Amino acid sequence: MWLAICVAGLLFPATATGQAYRPEVMSLNCGEETTYEVFFKWGILMPRAGEATLSFDRTGDEARRYRLCFATTRFFDAVYRMRDTLDCYYAPDGRLLSAVKYSDEGGYLLTDELTFSCAGERTAIHSRRYTPTNTKIDTTLVSPSGHVFDMFGMVFYLRTLDCSSLRRDDCVNARVAIGRDLVNIVCRYGGRATVERDRRKYRTHHFTVEIRDEAFEQSKSATEIWIGDDENHLPIKIRSKLKIGAAEIYCKSARNLKGPIECVQ
Repeated sequence: MWLAICVAGLLFPATATGQAYRPEVMSLNCGEETTYEVFFKWGILMPRAGEATLSFDRTGDEARRYRLCFATTRFFDAVYRMRDTLDCYYAPDGRLLSAVKYSDEGGYLLTDELTFSCAGERTAIHSRRYTPTNTKIDTTLVSPSGHVFDMFGMVFYLRTLDCSSLRRDDCVNARVAIGRDLVNIVCRYGGRATVERDRRKYRTHHFTVEIRDEAFEQSKSATEIWIGDDENHLPIKIRSKLKIGAAEIYCKSARNLKGPIECVQ
């Protein structure tokens, strides 16, 4: 479950809702598709746990859809099989309309649906969770102000920030809707950093996502995210702490980006 939250919630994003948020820069291109490799790190061991494909396109009604498809490797299938699809739908102006997660984890089928609506600074989120035979959650969450995300969460938001205007330790406070709860998080800018992978070096902007909630055991620096320092603002690496070990996620390939990947040194 924690690997699912890491991949689905913190690697692959949704934008904030409410009147306060609009993209500072739009780094995504319709038709973009990126592949990521997911590794489970435990001490000196670091087996490949799965692969994820992230895409951004238009739907028939001119909404934008950000989609993640994730599958574990054959090795991890024997331990805990996951086949998840996540969809986020946006209005043309960048407002998050809805988010849906379809999970097939070890043969257990589960759907999570979040529908967002805003009035002034207030955001209401209709949260529904169900299996093919049972409704587990059907409730409405209300945030009186501030940024509100789903667990498909922070990375899209980070990709739309103008990093040139940020200073080290600048923070953004937000809430994430999870089931019946609104969880407090803090996103902190750590400055520029270099990521080395497959004999390449990438110029990046480093962020940490801190979860400030009693329901989560990790309260600080639960996740680190490295965003490429070029016009694509592509996530290059994500590292998220788990109950045992950590998940590390690396960009493997990309196509139909807004521009060339110029953050490679």
